[in-house]
Amino acid sequence: MRYDVLIIGGGIVGCALARELSRYRLRVVLCEQGAEVGFGTSKANSGILHGGHHASLGTLKGKLEWAGNQLWEALAAELGFGFRRVGELTVAQQAEQLPVLDTLLHHARVRQIPGVERWSAAQIQAAEPALAPTLLAALYAPTTGVVNPYEACYALAANAARNGVELRTLAPVQQLDLQEEGWVVTLPQERLVSRFVVNAAGLWADRVAELAGVRTFSIHPRKGEEYLLDKRLQGLVRHVIFPCPSPLSKGILIIPTYDGTLMVGPTAEAVEDRADLSTSAAGARAVFAAVRQLLPGISETDLIAQFAGVRAPADGEDFVIGPTARRGFLNAAGIQSPGLTAAPAIARLLADLLREEGLALVPRQDFVAVEPPRIRFAALSPLEQVELTQQNPRYRRIVCRCEQVTEGEVLDAVEQGATTLDGIKFRTRAGMGRCQGGFCTARCLELLARARRLPLTALTKRGPGSWLVCDRPDPTASDFEKAGRP
Repeated sequence: MRYDVLIIGGGIVGCALARELSRYRLRVVLCEQGAEVGFGTSKANSGILHGGHHASLGTLKGKLEWAGNQLWEALAAELGFGFRRVGELTVAQQAEQLPVLDTLLHHARVRQIPGVERWSAAQIQAAEPALAPTLLAALYAPTTGVVNPYEACYALAANAARNGVELRTLAPVQQLDLQEEGWVVTLPQERLVSRFVVNAAGLWADRVAELAGVRTFSIHPRKGEEYLLDKRLQGLVRHVIFPCPSPLSKGILIIPTYDGTLMVGPTAEAVEDRADLSTSAAGARAVFAAVRQLLPGISETDLIAQFAGVRAPADGEDFVIGPTARRGFLNAAGIQSPGLTAAPAIARLLADLLREEGLALVPRQDFVAVEPPRIRFAALSPLEQVELTQQNPRYRRIVCRCEQVTEGEVLDAVEQGATTLDGIKFRTRAGMGRCQGGFCTARCLELLARARRLPLTALTKRGPGSWLVCDRPDPTASDFEKAGRP
């Protein structure tokens, strides 16, 4: 198979680039090692679209943060994923932190970001009365938003596929060879040939670059633990709350997510294991201790879920984006915060770089920019819910009680590409409520098995190695045979 561009990595950057390139008359393929796109760092993202003023001046992060921020509204309108501008407050707790607010305000003025201003303690209390009264000052930015990053990944990838991009999942790149006809990319089941390869492999980007013979950087994994709180706290804060940042982290935040829950975190811990997604008692203590200094009413008893993600900072902490010493191989590496915010701008930059490297970008006349709206039963009014169930009976049965997800929405998710339980969860929110799937998991598995025409034993939570149902042991089998069963 021959392609114009092969993208390695189906995170937010890879999916955004796939969608950007689908505007043009190109053969594009996206290769993702996971069972579905967005299952890596993007899934465990905080979901914040930064206001545009956080990254330092003179960095690639700083250039792309504000540029990306301005593109999300149109993307959400076209593709139908959750997005809302909620604004943010970066708060100073001690007098020595006040100069940090001045620096961030200077960034905003240089970049001409509208509405960013210093707030007094009185203004903070008027806007966010639940915050600690001891806060001295804040920087307010109305441009900050929240988004469901996994939902955005799915929407971008689905729209790219609608416009002709091919998607390979469970397709880790095993070998890269530059030959006369282009890059020969070896996957477990096939070999592909492409004129250009874009390395958007996240945590594994340095190793992919090494396969290509152009490793000039290293990834230094940094784990962050996040804690999701009960929806009963919805409205306790209305803005994203940042402490004053440190050189390595924006600190432990309070995030009113798009779906209404509060999320607190993340930690920032250097780790050796890039697959270490464990959470810890120490991490929880650190998060809640820091958060209570900002929001005294927060309690661990409101915790309903916890998870961790591993960020992929490169040497120097800036993005590593651009062509390399070997023809046709480009990097999009070191994409950590504000990588989600910058992703649409990164995709445009990469398209421009590919053009400069000799790729002809001829616009397609049949490009489909807008996806049909998805049904979200919980967001409908009671009258709209009744009308929908009368028109289509598959929306009459509730599968997830906590999030009010219907059987029809689960089946829609499968039709849109979900192949795993997490694929359903992140497309529909089934399993994300208070009981964390205690009620709906079995029904979701039954619907997935029926729609995919697979036995329950073939289904997984997030791909190979995460099976949920085992075969019933054969009572006549020997102990040796039973031990060998999956």
